[in-house]
Amino acid sequence: MPRSLQYDRKLFGVTIGLCLLGAVMVFSASAVMARAQFGNGYWFLIRQLVWLALGLAGMFGLMNMDYRRLRQPRVVFTGLAVIFFMLLIVLVVDRSHQTHRWLRLGPASLQPSELAKLVATLYLAWFLALRTRQRSPAEPGVNDLVHTLAPALGPVVLLAGLIVIEPDFGTALMILLVALVLLYVTGLSLRYLLYAGVAALPLLYFLVLRVPYRYHRIAAFLSPDADPKGHGFQLLQSLIAVGSGGLTGVGLMESRQKLFYLPEAHTDFIYAVLCEEWGYIGAIVILALFAVYGWRGFRAALKAPDDFGRLLALGISTMVVGQALINLSVVLGLLPTKGIPLPFISYGGSSLLVMLLATGVLLNISQHADEP
Repeated sequence: MPRSLQYDRKLFGVTIGLCLLGAVMVFSASAVMARAQFGNGYWFLIRQLVWLALGLAGMFGLMNMDYRRLRQPRVVFTGLAVIFFMLLIVLVVDRSHQTHRWLRLGPASLQPSELAKLVATLYLAWFLALRTRQRSPAEPGVNDLVHTLAPALGPVVLLAGLIVIEPDFGTALMILLVALVLLYVTGLSLRYLLYAGVAALPLLYFLVLRVPYRYHRIAAFLSPDADPKGHGFQLLQSLIAVGSGGLTGVGLMESRQKLFYLPEAHTDFIYAVLCEEWGYIGAIVILALFAVYGWRGFRAALKAPDDFGRLLALGISTMVVGQALINLSVVLGLLPTKGIPLPFISYGGSSLLVMLLATGVLLNISQHADEP
């Protein structure tokens, strides 16, 4: 008698909990600004709920579709082709917020770079699992520069390069981080990581230190008090919000920093508003929820029945938890300011949709845990 498939209830519950908390915080952090800009305090909340409904529908669909169907070459390469096309198109459309990041679809907009994270993870999981399965013990495996490293990293680096041009440096780094994790766990030699680090130094110099706004972000991170009304303003306001919450917070909807003091209060810096309103206890709850997500995601990777499932689950878990840690570190002043949203919580339809789709795949992999 075949065993019934059961998804990971803890992972599912944590995901739903983060989404519900996110909806509450989006309304709390954006209501005043939405009323001032659009005459409707529910403007951002309604849009977030629409994307949440779409994301949940996609998540449930992927939960009930065998993840092994995703390893078909036509699925992988179609996904890559569509994302490359979207990233090229987005570079020629009108700018929004001084960047080329969004494709306008009537009243809605889509950020292809968010989808690129999931597609890059899918491609790497498929390709590395294929090379692992096909190689003989005498072959060098993932350390084969010509047959493995170059074709594995080629499309990924090209995706990251197009995203840097938008510009969206943070998302490009997130894609490369996932790639490095997947390559490392499949046996990448540390010497290649060292070579990559040395080779990247000149590129980082020109992309960070020679670009004025990125250079000022580094300077503000190192010494925000040096320019408190300029480049250090956002970080200082974030730290004021975090520190104002105390142990239990000032109460839901009672944040003062969101009242046009803290920029991007409902997007990248929503965790600062949460800390102010919910205090230290609320801040720890969010950390605990992401810790549980990571635990259950990595558990699904360890128990997956094949290399493709293991690598895909590991890549998705790294993408979600890694992005959360980067966002939290930025808000707390542990990393330079970067436009990376907090998964499931920050306002942003594209990010929410992709995170829920990725979680749907992860939940499906968890159903097949311990299969022979």
